[in-house]
Amino acid sequence: MMVNHSEFRTDTRVIRKGTGSSLRELKADTCIVGAGIAGVSAALEAARLGHHVALIDSLPALGGQAVNSIIGAFCGLFANGRDGYQLTHGIADDILRDLGTAGALHYRKNGFWTTVVYDEVALSRWIENAVYSAGITLILGAVLRGVSNEDRRIRYIDLATRYGDVRLAANAFVDATGDAALAWHAGLPCREPEKGTVYGSHMVVVEGINEEKYPEREEISRRLKERAGDYGLVRRDGFAFAFPGRGTALVNMTHVETPLEPVAAAAKAIEGKAQADKTVQFLKREFPEAFGNARVRSYGLPGIRQTRWIVGRQQLTIDDVRTGRRFPDAIARTGWALELHDRLEGYAWEAFSEDHVHYVPMGSLTPPDVDNLVAVGRCIDGDLAALSSVRVMGPCIAMGAAAAHALDLAGTGSVHQIDNAALQERVKDNVIRTD
Repeated sequence: MMVNHSEFRTDTRVIRKGTGSSLRELKADTCIVGAGIAGVSAALEAARLGHHVALIDSLPALGGQAVNSIIGAFCGLFANGRDGYQLTHGIADDILRDLGTAGALHYRKNGFWTTVVYDEVALSRWIENAVYSAGITLILGAVLRGVSNEDRRIRYIDLATRYGDVRLAANAFVDATGDAALAWHAGLPCREPEKGTVYGSHMVVVEGINEEKYPEREEISRRLKERAGDYGLVRRDGFAFAFPGRGTALVNMTHVETPLEPVAAAAKAIEGKAQADKTVQFLKREFPEAFGNARVRSYGLPGIRQTRWIVGRQQLTIDDVRTGRRFPDAIARTGWALELHDRLEGYAWEAFSEDHVHYVPMGSLTPPDVDNLVAVGRCIDGDLAALSSVRVMGPCIAMGAAAAHALDLAGTGSVHQIDNAALQERVKDNVIRTD
């Protein structure tokens, strides 16, 4: 209803920040730091187990890189081969069902790999609705400032938000930060590359493409390898996946450093967008029939692959991956290739056979010097190459579920002393199921 001028309010009051402590103190059963796909999986699984869950992220939004860096495809979710079976279940089943019903998924099969391209907006809303419906306490836009680590247990974490400081105490914690930030602030030993860096990618979604004239992936790759230098592109490989029926494509043709230092990180984020703009110009000029009218619909945040990760009770090695070693405490699996982005112009790639599966042991998720912390996602313990094969979203979802169950079994005790047979029974769909 429209109001006249006489009904406008003009009253205000003056306030001032007090001199006392404004710290807000909260408690939860389980606290997950990092709301990417692994953290969301852990949070939803812990909530289903009856825990009061708190989910923290430094971004003002859920979904981590899966949503905000527009990764755009679920990799490592299916076994190798054109008709590979699903390797990870749990929330993966729910996402595939719900986004599939909404037409927000495209199964991309190239004869050997099955990747699932998704609409990042639809995935974002799915995550938000699932987390909200589960009654999970959210603290977003929260930067981790400190961790209390005493008598082999994380007691609480300190967070800074634009609305004031928060101290959150919990019985159990999950490090889903991607950079092992919780373990790092707890003073636990961590790993990083011995030399050099592992490059990230700056993803974009372009719209306005002509799907009828869309080139084959092999032709895009060949042209990029030949002409990258003409466009000032540092990476000479990559892809542009079309989403059928939408006139959009997901473009990944950049390599950018992702340093864990604030000034450098900001500069590299801008550099990544500049690289992405050059890739769009490459596509428009080299394939004008398909991309002549294309324009960027959205830029992702910097996509980060490997920066810093925990020292676990056990380190996953490249030999474990290549031989498909089956661990007695296996909690996740994938057939994804070794994919190490440690060179500016491209990456090292080693694919596996159709019947190959390799596993992630629980020991790689558990720092030995603390009893109530589990790491998930790209910050678990592996050597540089091994980690490159298990940091994709399929096994990350399985890791999140396993963390929730391991901490539930541990209760107020140690995650290092849980009944492994009981854990194996709980996670068997993500380890042995083949339908």
